[in-house]
Amino acid sequence: MEQITILVVDDEKEIADLVEIYLVSDGYRVLKAGNAQEGLEILNKEEVHLVLLDIMMPGMDGLEMCRRIRETNNIPIIMLSAKSTDLDKILGLGMGADDYVVKPFNPLELTARVKSQLRRYTQLNPNSGAAQNGKNEISIRGLSINKDNHKVVVYGEEIKLTPIEFDILYLLASNPGRVFSTDEIFEKVWNEKVYEANNTVMVHIRRLRGKMKEDTRQNKIITTVWGVGYKIEK
Repeated sequence: MEQITILVVDDEKEIADLVEIYLVSDGYRVLKAGNAQEGLEILNKEEVHLVLLDIMMPGMDGLEMCRRIRETNNIPIIMLSAKSTDLDKILGLGMGADDYVVKPFNPLELTARVKSQLRRYTQLNPNSGAAQNGKNEISIRGLSINKDNHKVVVYGEEIKLTPIEFDILYLLASNPGRVFSTDEIFEKVWNEKVYEANNTVMVHIRRLRGKMKEDTRQNKIITTVWGVGYKIEK
């Protein structure tokens, strides 16, 4: 089985080295970059399965690097940052990150989040050989979504989604007519309990709608039920 490769991009060498120790102990192959440009060069040369990306770096920051990665690649990205406000998280998630971890962090929590993102990414990878649940293709309201090959087509146009975006869309599409609150979506997609209010789900829904070009369509696929949550009608 191919060894999973994780790229750590952080200008703080001590943090990168600490993260490497924990990841290597879990069996991962770790590549490190001290700045965003070096990180992008590694991504062009190596097959990387997940990126741990610091936001505050000299030169190109992590937000810009995340944006550039998302132009061509849907691998999981976990942002690392000392900034902990909701606005900072929204900026990171809005640029295409799948998760956001605040420094200082517990290395065991970080590795748990890495495993969660990799599990999701592997399950949605058509070459992973993961078992499927028998309900793998859904067609509804101009949307076609296939869990076997991670292919999503909206009104004849194929769109590329991150694993988190795919999971949210598949959850809504596989339960037509049912309204999911943001807390329900978070708990089902992230497999974590919600302990405090956050905007994570709303940011991912906004990005998902952008890729689906919902703002230019009168009959939207994802419906907002104000004060309750989101649904996809039958």
